[in-house]
Amino acid sequence: MLHYIIDGNNLIGKISSLKKLPDKQSAREKLVLLLEKYFLGKKIIVSLHFDGFENLPIKVSGIKIYYSQNRSADEIITNEIEKIKNTKSVIVISSDTEIASFAKVCGCQVKSSENFYKELISSKGKIDDEKPTDFNKDEFKKLFGIE
Repeated sequence: MLHYIIDGNNLIGKISSLKKLPDKQSAREKLVLLLEKYFLGKKIIVSLHFDGFENLPIKVSGIKIYYSQNRSADEIITNEIEKIKNTKSVIVISSDTEIASFAKVCGCQVKSSENFYKELISSKGKIDDEKPTDFNKDEFKKLFGIE
């Protein structure tokens, strides 16, 4: 089974529509929605790493979100890679050269955040980097925990 390890802050930094959002929480929430749509129905493991502390919980299915707390997300990502026995099934998403180099040395596949974002766009066809994603009622309710 493939295991994606995603450097969340690095990926946000490569998506102009997310960088323009007024706060980190909004950018994180929108990124999670994009990833959830992309990975929907795929049999994979997804670890999404953010620097810092959790603000408001983000409800998501199929993606495990990690916050680095007082450490760097880079450190948490490298620790996760070290613990995985079959690194050939791991795909690390980051444009950080230190993380990418470490992942390659450990036998992981590496995709830059820019290239992965291109995959996100091409897979959905309608994800637009310059316009906010339209929410349908179910997504809105899920995001805010309204049933």
